[in-house]
Amino acid sequence: MQEIIKDIKLVNQNKIVLCVLDGLGGLPINGETELEAAKTPNLNELSINSSCGLHIPISQGITPGSGAAHLSLFGYDPIRNKIGRGVLEALGLGIELTDNDLAIRGNFASVEYKDGIPTVRDRRAGRISTDENKRIVSKINKNLDNIEGVKVNLTSGMEHRFSLVLSFPDPIPGGGDSILDTDPQLEGEKPLTPTATSENAKPYAEYVAKFINQVSKIIEDEVKANYILLRGFAKQPKLPGYKEIYGLNAACIATYPMYRGVSKLAGMSVLDVFDTSIGAEINTLKHNFMNYDFFYIHIKKTDSYGEDGNFNGKVSVIEEFDRYVPDIIDLNPSVFVVTGDHSTPSLMKSHSWHPVPFLLYSKYNRSGLHNEFNECECRKGDLGIFKATDAMALMLAHSLRLQKYGA
Repeated sequence: MQEIIKDIKLVNQNKIVLCVLDGLGGLPINGETELEAAKTPNLNELSINSSCGLHIPISQGITPGSGAAHLSLFGYDPIRNKIGRGVLEALGLGIELTDNDLAIRGNFASVEYKDGIPTVRDRRAGRISTDENKRIVSKINKNLDNIEGVKVNLTSGMEHRFSLVLSFPDPIPGGGDSILDTDPQLEGEKPLTPTATSENAKPYAEYVAKFINQVSKIIEDEVKANYILLRGFAKQPKLPGYKEIYGLNAACIATYPMYRGVSKLAGMSVLDVFDTSIGAEINTLKHNFMNYDFFYIHIKKTDSYGEDGNFNGKVSVIEEFDRYVPDIIDLNPSVFVVTGDHSTPSLMKSHSWHPVPFLLYSKYNRSGLHNEFNECECRKGDLGIFKATDAMALMLAHSLRLQKYGA
């Protein structure tokens, strides 16, 4: 699709706002999903005059990671453009990467030792505070011994998350980042050994195992964050940017590093946000509205509460966002989209494969097919069920930024 869009794109002054409520889709608990239970008068009213549908981030039945799901929404085929989460986390924290760098996304975790063998009790170490994260990262950095001449850049992220960049003396060869995650994804399981899935990755996996062993000894006396789980091993890829493909001067408004990182890869300018609140993000939109053509706004807590199984918490974030919808409409964007990158049902406490609600508001909608914004009502919409990679074409078309294709 990007190849077609690149050839037929038009440039005008129309503005697009894409709001992604991370993990928005849900499953019913007591007969209602989180979106159905939420009081969202503004989104419901907007849906009456909008095009709605459900999008599939990757393919039917495939549960997406956040990076792959965002790539889809941004119009990049996530199958052809596989990007490790480590790269996204590092870029989002402002870390510049070279061909010698292996980037990894990490979690602090709580483990219990028995006969010297750890078992995971909490994969997120109770979601420790960012300040606590910084203290522990500082402790590790002060006590690390140099191993094999590799430079270590361990940087705090939000809450329990961190970025790890390992800079090796020589460029990492193709397949050198083919290392399996050490996060077992379940409590009560042992952390996994970093395992190479290609011959070129073996020396890097061996180094990572030594690194984990050293760090675990440094933090074994911590009450909560006494272990690290690593995933998303990756070298930095190269993607064509929004300006090149879509003719858009695009901006990202996000507070979590990974989402800032995937936006950088897509060639967006990453804007500073005063704090992590939804209100701060909307204020950033207001202050920069005249400076860009396209805005991507990311709301994280819908996903966090979904993963925690906190149904009411997820409902509260949806309701809070709804209160800011009039502020966005007052800016008069030509296209305003509200959706999620994937579904994170509280019922499952994890990402899922379920199609994601999608609302697109513009002057050129076929409307009147639904009265609310939720999973059931979106199923009635004129957009039907479609692949997320088509979302950018829909936004561009509704902002009159695409000319006719073919004779």
